[in-house]
Amino acid sequence: MNASARAVIFAGPSLPPAFRPTDWALEWRPPARQEELYQAALTRPEIIGIIDGYFEITPTAWHKEILRAMAQGIHVYGSASIGALRAAELHSFGMKGVGRIFEAYRDGVLFDYDEVAVLHGPEEVGYPAVTAAMVNIRATLDEAVAKGVLNSWLVAELTGIGKGLSYKERNWDAILRVASGRGLPPMPLNDLRAWLPTRQIDQKRVDALEMIAAIRAHLATVVAPLTVSYRFRDTGYHQIAAKRFL
Repeated sequence: MNASARAVIFAGPSLPPAFRPTDWALEWRPPARQEELYQAALTRPEIIGIIDGYFEITPTAWHKEILRAMAQGIHVYGSASIGALRAAELHSFGMKGVGRIFEAYRDGVLFDYDEVAVLHGPEEVGYPAVTAAMVNIRATLDEAVAKGVLNSWLVAELTGIGKGLSYKERNWDAILRVASGRGLPPMPLNDLRAWLPTRQIDQKRVDALEMIAAIRAHLATVVAPLTVSYRFRDTGYHQIAAKRFL
């Protein structure tokens, strides 16, 4: 084991500070913004892990940043949120995806960014989620069927309602309110309302913790530099952006 091996992890609401393992080899950073993966790669970690990242309100981390890091021999993992999306898009180039959300994107079961998008509070208060991620809603409804709380027909209706809401407005109260307004059966909706407080599945957090476990296991070995099958090419646009840090 290389005692100095370390990983830089970009995380926010999917894995708040209270749920992160204490490990000197893990360097935690806020959700990734565009060009921050360049900066992380400059510090030469053995591994970069991407869980959360910003989009819409600020430019999203580029694929090119990840490709460049991997071409430099850095292992890049992705899971749970924007990390799962990027891993699904770049797994054939060597990015390592972890978890059910990554697998769903990789296999074409999921496509949309809004599946993992949430509104959340700032880092100073631990990134509290304000809305519910669609992937967590899906996982929770699957669990409700497995536990006999709902039938498959009603789950399909509730899933459609959730998907029809903007990610900025998506939460269980809104879903149940729309369902009641559409005249869906009140008894199972009441059963679900009573069941939700203690039985919700946070698939994003499950996947994020699985990725952290995989990274820690990797760091516990001799971490050889990643070898990629592609030749990284500096495009003009990339060169202009990279000059700010390289």
